[in-house]
Parts: sequence; structure tokens; C-alpha cells
Amino acid sequence: MKRSIKKLSVIATVGALVLTSACGSKQEDDTVLKRGHSNKELQLAGDKTVYGLACEGCSDSTIVLLPNDGGDPVRYDIIDAFRNQKIMGRPHIGDWLGLVLNEEDSTVADLVINLDELKGTWCYIVTPKMRDFDKMPPKLQKRMMQDMPDSIRRTILMPREYGFSLKRQWTAQSVGYVRQRNSLADESPVVYPPLSYFTEWHIWNGKLVMTSGKPEFSADEAKRVITDIHYDTCDIEYLRDDSLILSSEGATRGYYRKANAREANKEAKALAEEQAKKALAK
Repeated sequence: MKRSIKKLSVIATVGALVLTSACGSKQEDDTVLKRGHSNKELQLAGDKTVYGLACEGCSDSTIVLLPNDGGDPVRYDIIDAFRNQKIMGRPHIGDWLGLVLNEEDSTVADLVINLDELKGTWCYIVTPKMRDFDKMPPKLQKRMMQDMPDSIRRTILMPREYGFSLKRQWTAQSVGYVRQRNSLADESPVVYPPLSYFTEWHIWNGKLVMTSGKPEFSADEAKRVITDIHYDTCDIEYLRDDSLILSSEGATRGYYRKANAREANKEAKALAEEQAKKALAK
């Protein structure tokens, strides 16, 4: 996700965030309360998304939603949402959904998001650039890339997987994030794009909100403090099976689903260590 993603106007004043009701069944909320925060405590202020579980009777024209407050199932018309390709994911019975209702008719849902399908690990591929490459004249850039031997290109311009994992209780984790422990990164001949350190995710009126910040670890790494917190948002353009497309401020990025975030982070760390050894050998 790009750092240029626009910030939500409602979160411009961080102190104005008030935690209100959110998602999950009453039984789930009661269980969570015994060990920490409930879903209801973690929803962003101003979020009008309607949360609940998909019930029997859902179709291409109707969503039957069991609301979180334990009330009776509610039927919503989604004909226009289906025509406008605003059904994100395939709703199945028992799935956790988020609905954005029509402002003029509360029985109509303009947007449907399958939040259970949205959860998981999403990745994309990034490639590094030569250090100070962007500061070179275009002709020199072109000549450098043309003259670079394929063996060198494969060795130093190694792609990485970036992305994030969206987990239960609105928690998130970066995929491909490598914490630099020393100055070896400055010795590397290549530079990778920056990756945010994600900690939370939310839905705010149909938009995906990611919380990130700067991690500061204790000497033994037993404790972590997040500073310089940012709230970023983007539109969900497409969600189906193993594909996700997000957009913000005219920029669009596609993601593929990754089964194991731990393996992706392990590979990223191993690649960073390998490149650090090469920097030492210079």
C-alpha cells in the first residue's frame, strides 16, 4: 500500500476518535470481553457500515443479514449494487458482512463486503532500484541498465513480496517488512520501496482503513511501542477468491492471496541478510 494513500477526514483529529459498536455476534463479543477489547469497542467513530452474518436467502438480488445486536434477520435489496459491481466477495451463509446502506432507502445496500473473505494475507511483488538511480540523467539510467550483465541483475535486483495480513479483531501485520538493525542498508547497492508497519485494519463506510506507525522495540525485543501513527484509507475495487484490487488518489494496485504470511516474512528476512553479506564483501 502506498504511503500517498489519502487520510480520512474524520480521523484528522486523532483525539476525536471514539470507539463505538462494530461487528461480531453477541456470543463472540461476550467471549472477547473476557480477554480484552470487543469488536464494538474497536469500530471507528462515524462508521455507518452495518455489520452482521449472512443468512439463508441471500442471492444476486438480496442479502439477508443477521445483525450483531441479536435481532431478527433483515432483508436488503442489492440489485443496483450487483449491477454496479459493488458486491465485494461472494456472500455465503455464516459469513461476516459489512453493508453500506443507501442514504434515501435503508432497505437498499449500495455496497456489500464479505469481510471474512477480505481477511487473510495479500501480497504484491516489488523490485529494487539502484541506489541514487532516480538522481541520474535518463540517458545514464538507460545505459546502466543496458550494460548491466544478466548475472548481476539477477543477483542484486531480486524481487520481494510486500503486503499485509488482515486478522481477527481488526489486527493487521505487514508482510515483507524487514527491520534494519545496523547501517548495512546504507551499504547496499539497491533500495527497495518503503513498506508501512501495519498494526490494525478497519472498515469505515465501505473503505478499508489501515493503521500503521513506527515500531520501537526494547533491547530484548520483548516489548514494542508504536509511534508516529498514521490512518490511511483506500477503496476496495475488487474482491473475489484470490484477487484483491485497492485504489487511492487515482493509483490502483492488485494483490494476490498468500497462504502463509510467516513464510513470506521469512523469505524477505533471508533475502535482506543475503544482500547485507554482499554489502560487507564490497
